[in-house]
Amino acid sequence: MKIALLGYGKMGMAIEKIALAKNHEIIYKVTLENAFDFMPLSLKNVDVAIDFSMPTAAYDNIMKCFEAGVPVVVGTTGWYDQLDEIKKIAIDQNQTLVYSSNFSIGVNLFFKLNQVLASMMKNFSEYDVMIEEIHHTAKKDHPSGTALSLAKHIQENYPQKSTIKDRLIYDKSHPSQSTKPNELLIESYREGDVTGLHTVKYESVIDSIQITHDAKSRFGFAKGALLAAEWIIGKKGVFTMDDILNLDGSIN
Repeated sequence: MKIALLGYGKMGMAIEKIALAKNHEIIYKVTLENAFDFMPLSLKNVDVAIDFSMPTAAYDNIMKCFEAGVPVVVGTTGWYDQLDEIKKIAIDQNQTLVYSSNFSIGVNLFFKLNQVLASMMKNFSEYDVMIEEIHHTAKKDHPSGTALSLAKHIQENYPQKSTIKDRLIYDKSHPSQSTKPNELLIESYREGDVTGLHTVKYESVIDSIQITHDAKSRFGFAKGALLAAEWIIGKKGVFTMDDILNLDGSIN
């Protein structure tokens, strides 16, 4: 498989390492140095593009892939205000897109666990729910796309949590901020080189219940993105990791 990497930061490098080990080819890279030179023609002879760029670059990168007729796997977050438009264009033009707030297989199983727990906890009004996410200081968007996905699944079971309250924190010793009953709090911490730590917390005056996913390295994200790239070849439409993974984690 011939791959274009749209973004060659830590994630791009991790994907490259795994891809080469599986005998795929990286035939084009968009870096900070050549980003302004990236054109649809740059994707000539590319089988699939994988985007881990910047929130401000994702939309244009996707559109260039569509113009070139190249399937694109997008792991960049922070651009979802344009997602509906991109989906419509993809369907109208018979293009191919896979997007996910997190391509880690473990995180997608965590998403399912979050949905199940939320459906159980909604019957116990003495508990309130919040989300905590911790990432490295270079992460540009907040809350993380993963945290927003967790929040969406919770809101599906808690319609009273109609608003997300995002709080960016650089000092973890600072106490949690109080919220209104209709607010779902997401506390976003930025610390060192943390790959990604997400916790869903249910608190009552009696006890607390928490589920956590701790990413030990970027290779889980990279492995999932490459899996999506392999899966998407020959398909048309808009897909997510739900289309690639069964509930038990096996591959469709």
